[in-house]
Amino acid sequence: MSNLLPEMPVNDEQATELISILIQQIEEYNFQYYVQDTPSVPDAEYDRLIKKLTHLELKFPHLADSNSPTQKVGGEALKGFKQITHATPMLSLDNVFEEQEFEAFAKRIVERLKSTQSADKLDFVGEPKLDGLAISLVYREGRLQHAATRGDGRVGEDVTHNIRTIASVPLKLRGDFPDYLDVRGEVFMPREVFSQLNQQAIKNSEKTFANPRNAAAGSLRQLDPQITAKRKLAVYFYAIGSAQEGSLKSSHQQRLNQLKSWGLPICAEIKRLQGVAACQQYYQSILNKRDQLPYDIDGVVFKINSIEQQRDLGFVAKAPRWAIAHKFPAQEEITELLAVDFQVGRTGAVTPVARLKPVNVAGVIVSNATLHNMDEIERLDIRVGDKVIIRRAGDVIPQIVSVVKQQRKTESVVIDRPNHCPVCHSLVEKEADQAIYRCTGGLICSAQRTQSIIHFSSRKAMDIDGLGDKLIEQLCDAELVNNLADLYRLKFEQLIELPRMAEKSANNVLDSIEKSKQTTLAKFLYSLGIREVGEVTAMNLANQYKELDKIIVADKESFESIKDIGPVAAEHLVNFFVNEDNRKIVSDLIQLGVNWPRIEEKRTINYLCWDKLGC
Repeated sequence: MSNLLPEMPVNDEQATELISILIQQIEEYNFQYYVQDTPSVPDAEYDRLIKKLTHLELKFPHLADSNSPTQKVGGEALKGFKQITHATPMLSLDNVFEEQEFEAFAKRIVERLKSTQSADKLDFVGEPKLDGLAISLVYREGRLQHAATRGDGRVGEDVTHNIRTIASVPLKLRGDFPDYLDVRGEVFMPREVFSQLNQQAIKNSEKTFANPRNAAAGSLRQLDPQITAKRKLAVYFYAIGSAQEGSLKSSHQQRLNQLKSWGLPICAEIKRLQGVAACQQYYQSILNKRDQLPYDIDGVVFKINSIEQQRDLGFVAKAPRWAIAHKFPAQEEITELLAVDFQVGRTGAVTPVARLKPVNVAGVIVSNATLHNMDEIERLDIRVGDKVIIRRAGDVIPQIVSVVKQQRKTESVVIDRPNHCPVCHSLVEKEADQAIYRCTGGLICSAQRTQSIIHFSSRKAMDIDGLGDKLIEQLCDAELVNNLADLYRLKFEQLIELPRMAEKSANNVLDSIEKSKQTTLAKFLYSLGIREVGEVTAMNLANQYKELDKIIVADKESFESIKDIGPVAAEHLVNFFVNEDNRKIVSDLIQLGVNWPRIEEKRTINYLCWDKLGC
């Protein structure tokens, strides 16, 4: 498309024509992307058109349109939000939490309609209940006039400047739209955007958002629209507040299709349903896919499809009688932090785990939650005894998202990192430039045992053929192998007792173990699994020191003098060999027969010497 556009105009007439063509094409691409979900061009082509339009508007500023697609980046910051009175009040919904409650709701509808129909014949529309911020947009003659939050239902905040920055919100409607339209929707932050936003906040040592809803609300209420524009919010529309009656269809589903035809995005999961049973199946279907959706939802909304029946049913207090929200089990709950334990992973990472007063979160009793690392504890300012908010989404490990500091007790206890490994009592050290603390126990830490043996046996290390991960796990579980040296103490009688181990397989494993004893110093060093010591570093160590005894007693400065060995790797080497248990295992391996050929000093020949006898 961009290659087919006219050349850069030289006068207002040409510029006006090209600006009109570009806006029309970009709006069509926006419609395809946000409403139809069927983009016809790659992002790069779209970006080229936006760039060309922006360049045109800068060159001919008097021709720029306030509703141009380029006006999505935000303008000047506001001093405060004005108030807007909704032409039609923005009502809330009543909630149900059980199937029986929904059945009772449907029964009341039948009774109020004085219908001979049963509840199983009622015509509903089911919609995911987006967990975001309700919004009202008013269009006049197809152009966005203003946007307001729900507020108290009667008066909301004017967030027009921020709504204009949302890519999926059309600034100008398309097709056969009414002259006046008040449309209702939900602004939300996609999960991927939320994750990126929090990752960036952590990187910048800034406060993170507890969940996508809070992030969306905070982003929409920014006084600086340019900040809102960077947050990449989205919106789905779900109802018409008011419009010219003659232009509207007679059912809710048809009206949603009208919104879509006018360029207003609606949720693809919306479905027409007949009867209570179909609604309950829809509820379960959406609940099952809840964690796969790219946005947060907290339930399903059911609405009577017929607009005439909606009018007949009317409203009660601040909610319609013709709609109900069937809420999902809560994904967030509040409970008490009872203690913090530290667990050691297979790589030695020491991770804090929160022990909680058991609480039901999303249908599951939660008593533990991850705290990731000590930096997370400090960022949350969490203490033992605090009331904390727990979040659980699907199969994701429950996590603490915030502390209710208003309820903090005076006797709450500050959480200190452990100085020693809770498993083997070796020193714990912090990774340079990382938030991870690790046990320095290495070979003698039982928490790291399986992984260290898997590494030791791998092809690039001791190359013990036939000793796979599953067999190593069996050996460790049966406590036949508690450290690397135990591999060379294995007997045929022990192996043959393992499940699915035949005589031939047992003999093959023992032969491979025996064969592995003949290795090289470089491979042996690499097989020990010392942090930051890869194949190249191991080779450099072997070539420099030539003997294991010299490596064992070398100090940090000596290690740092070797090519490609920095202060971090040097410190890991010193910490490994200063540990008596590690040295004992290394000594045992050698006594059990592990050996390598002596590394000879290489003779240096001075090719610049002309006197061969004198060289």
